[in-house]
Amino acid sequence: MQKEKRKIGAFDIRNVIGILLGFYGVVLVVMGLVADPEYAKTGGINANLIAGIALIVVAAVFLLWAWLRPLVVQRAPGEEPRA
Repeated sequence: MQKEKRKIGAFDIRNVIGILLGFYGVVLVVMGLVADPEYAKTGGINANLIAGIALIVVAAVFLLWAWLRPLVVQRAPGEEPRA
């Protein structure tokens, strides 16, 4: 009997990392847009906004990577599928 393959889906660590980085990125973008940017401390740039956008881009890369190349686990012969 041949082994069946199944995707691990939500348990892929890339999904967890992507969601966390995306959440922190959105928080930083919002803070960059509504809070005082404190240009004197950052050399004239809005550091929260730049870091937030960068985190959202990295999160999108992680989620896209997990979606395009999902991890596959081999099911042993005779193993019952879980509900």
